[in-house]
Amino acid sequence: MGKPTGFLLYERQDPPKRPVVERVHDYQEIELRLPVPQLEVQAARCMDCGIPFCHSFGCPVQNLIPDWNDMVYRKQWRKALDLLHATNNLPEVTGRVCPAPCEAACTLSINQKPVAIKQIELQIIERGWERGWVQPEPAPVRTGKKVAIIGSGPTGLAAAQQLARRGHEVVVFEKADRPGGILRYGIPDFKLEKWVIDRRIEQMRSEGVVFETRVEAGSDVSVRYLRRTFDAILLAAGARTPRDLKIPGRELGGIHFAMRFLTQQNRRNAGDTIPPDEAISAAGKSVVVIGGGDTGADCIGTARRQGARDIVQIELLPEPPAERPPDNPWPTWPRTLRSSSSHEEGCRRLWSIGTREFVGEGRVQKLRCVRLEWSPPDASGRSSFKEVPGSDFELPADLVLLAMGFTRIEHGPLIEDLGVEVTDRGVVRVDADYRTSAEGVFAAGDSVLGASLVVRAIYLGRQAAAAMDRHLMR
Repeated sequence: MGKPTGFLLYERQDPPKRPVVERVHDYQEIELRLPVPQLEVQAARCMDCGIPFCHSFGCPVQNLIPDWNDMVYRKQWRKALDLLHATNNLPEVTGRVCPAPCEAACTLSINQKPVAIKQIELQIIERGWERGWVQPEPAPVRTGKKVAIIGSGPTGLAAAQQLARRGHEVVVFEKADRPGGILRYGIPDFKLEKWVIDRRIEQMRSEGVVFETRVEAGSDVSVRYLRRTFDAILLAAGARTPRDLKIPGRELGGIHFAMRFLTQQNRRNAGDTIPPDEAISAAGKSVVVIGGGDTGADCIGTARRQGARDIVQIELLPEPPAERPPDNPWPTWPRTLRSSSSHEEGCRRLWSIGTREFVGEGRVQKLRCVRLEWSPPDASGRSSFKEVPGSDFELPADLVLLAMGFTRIEHGPLIEDLGVEVTDRGVVRVDADYRTSAEGVFAAGDSVLGASLVVRAIYLGRQAAAAMDRHLMR
């Protein structure tokens, strides 16, 4: 906790953001930092709540939030950093992109604004980097065991660092040209600049982790080679199989999956050249984003920066309420309306909309849509919808981005040749120790959950690494 009466004395203060008129012209991060004295006051708001729901219920990596809040309040930043790193390998990432379920579970959220946990976390780690406190931690003794990790997203990075620090030889295989997975090629730079990833990867290299990029496991390197060379394998690939919208006109040009659009812009920002016949641009276009989640919001912010003429985001589900409904009490995740920084930059949002058809000649020109009416939830909590008679309408569209989420990892030669079992949902089946049905093969993150939060991916990577270490050293 911080100051015992801090929550009574101080109001929550959020970090400032760069002005919209400035930030829409570049891809630099949006959020600024609070001055240190103000941040220490924010840490003082952490109350003596008895049961820290932020840690025990809200945080997937089980961050020691009250402990490092107290250290920041007492100006003991080095101790705060040690406590932060005790549970989280990538706090500079979660401090930027995590939706902060810890804040939703903060006891103050019952009737006040929660502690600014996410901002405090970010400033602890950034202060650590600036002061030179974050250094490589190579293992003092090597075990002689070799581990292959397939995928360099948050799960793979967390697992790789944990295993390397235990003394194992770790090789991370990444099919893209740079490591980072979805952190590099899925999240826009205005939310997560890529030097943040590079900085941590350099630390990991100094700890002995080897990154093999442009290598697709199962194709470029065979399962036979992996089995022969490594003592254990971790499947840590991201869920990149997108949900499609198979309606009339889907074959028209100008309709793209969101991740392809976002990845291209991240590559441009990195200095890559996109071939003209493959390039997707929103410049001067009417853009329709189908899907109301974070990926859809990322598409809005990117399209705005590319110079879209107008942007509409449509969502199948009804508009969430402004306040928690009775069946969604604290400390559960609030199903309330949220507006991201991208929404602040300008777009029109439409709720309870069904898309019937894409219309155009060769390329999409408009969408035919219908308004939906949702029924109240039944005893199982499920709702159904029906089309509102006579509510058909059209939306002009030169570019349509499908951002309806992701289902599972790709089922390529690696999964088939390893012979691991998958569930009816298409994710890898594992036991309580993250073991798959194949001997010596483990899986974690999106490989076993489907698409999920970065913070949950980090936790599962750490847990799988601990299980693999026990397996290797038995």
